[in-house]
Amino acid sequence: MDYASRRSQGGLLEGLYRVIMRRNSVYVTFVIAGAFLGERAVDYGVHKLWEYNNVGKRYEDISVLGQRQSEE
Repeated sequence: MDYASRRSQGGLLEGLYRVIMRRNSVYVTFVIAGAFLGERAVDYGVHKLWEYNNVGKRYEDISVLGQRQSEE
């Protein structure tokens, strides 16, 4: 395989460069959107992990909280 045929095929990184990184506005939008979506995914995962580890210890799990005992 010579250089011209390899050049026409391109690679994954070259295609990524052509789509995302060639224009600065597209690159900045990609970075900001990726940071936002990554933050949401990490927040969701940590929240589920926290709930799983604290079952029975959370405010929502206490059934008698706020109820007064009857005075007899």
